[in-house]
Amino acid sequence: MGEQVQETQLSIRDEESRKTKSPGHMNGELEAAPSLARNYKWWLKIAVFSLFVLSGQSVATILGRLYYEKGGKSKWMESLVQVVGFPILIPYLFFSPNKSSSTTKTALDGHMDARMLPLVYIIFGIILAGGTMMFSVGLQYLPVSTFSLISASQLGFTALLAFFINSQKFTPLTINSLVLLTISSTLLVFQTDTNSTTTVSSRKYAVGFICTLVASAGCALLLNLTQLYFQKVQRSDPIYMIFELLIYESMVATFIMLVGLFASGEWKELKQEMEEFSLGKVSYVMTLVWTAITWQVFAIGMGGLIFQVSSVFSNVIAIVGLPIVPVLAIVFFGDKMDGVKGVAMVLAIWGFLSYVYQQHLDDVASEAQDRNDKESGQIQNGRG
Repeated sequence: MGEQVQETQLSIRDEESRKTKSPGHMNGELEAAPSLARNYKWWLKIAVFSLFVLSGQSVATILGRLYYEKGGKSKWMESLVQVVGFPILIPYLFFSPNKSSSTTKTALDGHMDARMLPLVYIIFGIILAGGTMMFSVGLQYLPVSTFSLISASQLGFTALLAFFINSQKFTPLTINSLVLLTISSTLLVFQTDTNSTTTVSSRKYAVGFICTLVASAGCALLLNLTQLYFQKVQRSDPIYMIFELLIYESMVATFIMLVGLFASGEWKELKQEMEEFSLGKVSYVMTLVWTAITWQVFAIGMGGLIFQVSSVFSNVIAIVGLPIVPVLAIVFFGDKMDGVKGVAMVLAIWGFLSYVYQQHLDDVASEAQDRNDKESGQIQNGRG
């Protein structure tokens, strides 16, 4: 009887351990990457995807700002290049070694109706198009440093929505992180930037701030829905699944952007815009091309981190890149970090470190629990 009670207690403790993992680890994902079993290949994947996020985000943001600084004016074109680069991913779908064995299933109860997938792609594409367009408005009206710091609020939105969509668990350190990141972005609405090479009215500054904030919330929603999608739809080749989702949602978003570009009449001005681009026609084309490519690099990195860990973790890595963009903006555009921006950046970094420390505590607790379970199992085997 005593052994049965001990086995029951061990079973309960194991179940509680699975439910109290770190905030960034959602239901079921630890089975794919338990903290104790993370081998060097898993860490290598995380490092590569993180590099994609940091490099893609930084370069794409700087190129987007360069487009506006040197004579670009079309918000629809700047939005279009953020999603139109998906064709570079298509060859993988044809040459994937696991293509024939890629089967779709739900993580819960059997099979997902394949007829639902087009609707999912359309919804994701609409959200992506809306967020991209608003980000373009924000990037046009705000200095790069201000734009990047406001975007830090995306982590707060991601964690908040993850509570409702993916059963996000909150801890004091997580809440501290969300509060700091929210304050850091909110501070920026109370001042205009007089040091930037781009001069806009207070009204346009407010419009840029609101659009960037709303776009951050929309992208947070998309990240959480993407994680839910990965939980519901599984394929034998994870990269195939990530590319497949990116291609179809980007295809929908591209169609929306093209409709907007032609409906707004901005397409008529593109030829003149290219001729008047201060760096020349070739530079104009290459700026758009490389912007499209680097945004796809960023998207691949985010998708990979969401699949391997969680939507919150992917956003945390994106936040790490925030100090990179203002530094590059200082070098290339002459932006300066005034007092308000400095305080906002410090709060953003503080919030990020709070989240990382929480992750560390969770990993330590998880490893300790695994050791205790292993020792308990050895004791049980010895008694048997």
